[in-house]
Amino acid sequence: MASSTPFGKLPVSAAADIRPYELHVPDADIKHMQDLLKLSPIAGPIYENSLPNGDSSLGVRRDWLIEAKRVWETEFDWRATEARVNSFPNFHVSIEDKIGTFNMHFAALFSSKPDAVPVVLLHGWPGSFLEFLPMFELFREKYTPETLPYHLVIPSLPGFTLSGIPQLSHDISQIDVGRIVDSLMKRIGFGTGYVAQGGDVGSRVSRIIAVDHEACKGESIVNFCAIGRPASATDDSKLSPIEQDGLKRLEAWKATETAYALEHGTKPSTIGFVLGSSPIALLSWIGEKFLAWVDAPLPLNTILESVSLYWLTRSAHSSLWSYRHSYGPRPLPHDDPRYYIKIPLGYSYFAKELIPIPIDWVATTGNLIWRRMHEQGGHFAALEQPKEFMDDLEAFIAHVWKA
Repeated sequence: MASSTPFGKLPVSAAADIRPYELHVPDADIKHMQDLLKLSPIAGPIYENSLPNGDSSLGVRRDWLIEAKRVWETEFDWRATEARVNSFPNFHVSIEDKIGTFNMHFAALFSSKPDAVPVVLLHGWPGSFLEFLPMFELFREKYTPETLPYHLVIPSLPGFTLSGIPQLSHDISQIDVGRIVDSLMKRIGFGTGYVAQGGDVGSRVSRIIAVDHEACKGESIVNFCAIGRPASATDDSKLSPIEQDGLKRLEAWKATETAYALEHGTKPSTIGFVLGSSPIALLSWIGEKFLAWVDAPLPLNTILESVSLYWLTRSAHSSLWSYRHSYGPRPLPHDDPRYYIKIPLGYSYFAKELIPIPIDWVATTGNLIWRRMHEQGGHFAALEQPKEFMDDLEAFIAHVWKA
């Protein structure tokens, strides 16, 4: 069934049970969140949360949290977020998999062109499909449904926000999610070929898709490829100044910024209960990442949109599964030889990424045929630099789809 919004006509080969979706949180849930905000205390001032000169090196600052709480309580408009989301086509579909049935959400821009290139865009944590909406707005301004050269699909990963949580009877891995996303693309009608893009968690899932699923014809890893130093990388003086600086920042990040990931990877149940107990706890945990992981600061409203989405969908605890396969006892790194990418691979280097891996290092993990470097942009590349992200995606697709 087609969505009534522009760009909402599904491909003719799409499964009949794909249904349009409109985001609308009940008034009672919004009021409950606001009541909890009012009742949630903020811990008193101590040295660590009140460092001089705005220093946040020891975590989120108390003065920022007080102001963010005030704005969230008195000014933030969740209904405006819903209206923005609903201005794009959104859908739900059930995906049957060997580990269970998954109710999958996706936002999309569909083309009416018969030769449009299908693309799946995969988010990470603490991101969501919201990360890609600024780029969707640019695509919507640039093209009509009749001229759009692509079918753009943004799934909410299982356990994240608008997609259902994994079933209690089974663990879920990045390999499982790669299979589920591939099934989703086939259900939409793209079994003959599509391009996968991913950042953060999505970069690992897209790598798995590129290796394990034949329908994927190219992978564009935009901004994230977490690997160690290759054996061939013996002379850093050959790297660009931006890449050399990135390696220095990477070492500092590993020393001071990875405690959250170890908690997610080893004790997700415990931190999950904490994040589900209070919107202020969730704002502190997620807000810190949206403050620290960007190049230029994001608007507070953007941060509150993401935190509200996690809270109102009760999915903060169910979104942590991927860290067991990155930082837990069963890691699956990008440089695992099993997941060397033989199909065309693209990579965009954003200078302030958390793990800014030099381009030549990335080339050791796959058939790197396209690359581009940016002097601005951090971990949330699509959110921070939507125009550059869009340009890179279009350039990579033009290159790989011709090839």
